[in-house]
Amino acid sequence: MYSQHFEKFELCSQIRRASVSLANNIAEGHGRFHFLEQIQFNLQARGSLQELIDDLNICEDENYLPAVEIAALKENASLVLRLINGYIRYLRDRKTGQSLALRETSHSCDLTDDKLDALLAKPI
Repeated sequence: MYSQHFEKFELCSQIRRASVSLANNIAEGHGRFHFLEQIQFNLQARGSLQELIDDLNICEDENYLPAVEIAALKENASLVLRLINGYIRYLRDRKTGQSLALRETSHSCDLTDDKLDALLAKPI
């Protein structure tokens, strides 16, 4: 019994950290002035979302939550994933078009256009 309660507590803690990381990465990316940096932070946010989805799968496997609640949360996660991917595409298009681009003289991230295209081409 103690072990199951501890596992639930740890999973709740992990879910909380992943959700905060997701939001923080989007916010930090928004504060950057170079499109590639903004994209990089949104890719990290997308990774945190995938962690959350995996945690929901564990909740489902362990019957920690009713299936209907897990399905609703996964549906919301799918919407968030579409929004993040759409925003990444928007940022990439803005970078490519250079229209109204906010630019620094140099960027500090190591994400190149080729690396970005490879990341976006990977299935989720």
